[in-house]
Amino acid sequence: MTAERDDLAARAAALVHDVPDYPQPGVVFKDITPLLADGPAFAAVVEAMVRRAPAGVDLVVGMEARGFILGAPVAVGLGAGFVPVRKEGKLPRETLAGAYDLEYGSAVLEVHADTITPGTRILVVDDVLATGGTAEATVELLEQAGGVVVGLAFLMELTFLGGRSRLAGRDLDVLLTY
Repeated sequence: MTAERDDLAARAAALVHDVPDYPQPGVVFKDITPLLADGPAFAAVVEAMVRRAPAGVDLVVGMEARGFILGAPVAVGLGAGFVPVRKEGKLPRETLAGAYDLEYGSAVLEVHADTITPGTRILVVDDVLATGGTAEATVELLEQAGGVVVGLAFLMELTFLGGRSRLAGRDLDVLLTY
């Protein structure tokens, strides 16, 4: 890591607050709202994600909901478009859907069918890489649509949950690790 990246990581980490026992007992939720509320720190995180993005990104895809918050300004910084991947039933037009399993059930992600064209170079952005299930399902959905996922960028990774293994062989960038 460079000194600049170390400094940014320290600034960002100081603004991520732990919330014990949320959303259920035994879970420590990483709350990024203080980071988002700090304009200079938020801008620095977005700028770092833009600087480290793969070359030639056509679209940035953000996963609901904090991936929207981080992904949209990254797209602007890259001069790329932005596409949201939503939970089932939230998009008004024809969609492509991908189901995946969670530790407590299953879920479905959707993207508008006409937003990803074959060969589109895509950067996937989200706030946290945990078990990797949502990211893996998103990549599969985008590739089913003909997109080429050239990288994934996360604000933080919860390494003890092993999500990176589900994305093996992918270009993966993370600012903070826990």
